[in-house]
Amino acid sequence: MRPDVKGFFDDATHTVTYVVSDPATKACAIIDSVLDFCHNSGRTETVSADKVVHYIKTNNLSVEWILETHTHADHLSAAPYLQTLLGGKVAIGENIPDIQKVFGEVFNEAEEFDRDGSQFDHLFKDEEGLTLGDIKAKVIFTPGHTPACACYLIGDAIFVGDTLFMPDYGSARCDFPGGDAGQLYDSVQKIYALPDTTRMFLCHDYKAPGRDEFAWETTVGDQKTNNKHLNVNVSREEFIKMRTARDKTLKMPKLILPSIQVNMRAGHLPPAEDDGKHYLKIPINSV
Repeated sequence: MRPDVKGFFDDATHTVTYVVSDPATKACAIIDSVLDFCHNSGRTETVSADKVVHYIKTNNLSVEWILETHTHADHLSAAPYLQTLLGGKVAIGENIPDIQKVFGEVFNEAEEFDRDGSQFDHLFKDEEGLTLGDIKAKVIFTPGHTPACACYLIGDAIFVGDTLFMPDYGSARCDFPGGDAGQLYDSVQKIYALPDTTRMFLCHDYKAPGRDEFAWETTVGDQKTNNKHLNVNVSREEFIKMRTARDKTLKMPKLILPSIQVNMRAGHLPPAEDDGKHYLKIPINSV
């Protein structure tokens, strides 16, 4: 019940992509992959994803799942590229239509843009069980950062997306459409109900002041005791007050506009136009 976990840190977006594997069967899952995107030129590259491909092929792993913890607002998903090379099912929580409906309006998407999650191979239900080789796993819905956030508990390891950061950095923002600080507090309590020894893997690290190295692994027990925003001594009301005030001071992520348009399509670019090229929209003064 202890999977092997390999993290790939992307310096440009501070994102960690994970390859989680069953050492007995070599079955694996890829969690929160990154497609390199240059905002200035509009060009994509696969340098980050190719490191994942190399690791999987070198270690003779077999991809069963390509998982997203949520619709990321800070990087583009490389899921389609990885699936083409490695196989596996692309999956996310079943609340993804909530994101597609909201941002379908934000980007004035045509009716041809399906808002039912059908771009993904599988939509998980809350508490749905799955397996990774011989290792049992479970999906835990954790709304708050977005309405469609989900964590993946695989053996003794949980992958929490943006729900929490390292204890010295805190918790996810809750000011995106559909976000809710109270929901995030409640979601974290579900994580904290797990054994203290449960390994916890985070989607990002921004290196809190005073820390020399990037880090993305902690434990449930460490978070419960030391998370600066949301430890066991913080009440729901205290957290909502702190989170709401802090979110008012934050800027939008640099890649939120391209990221959401791609990630709500399971990592696919918007359809090519009549010149054969793909385009991303930038809404002006709409929010």
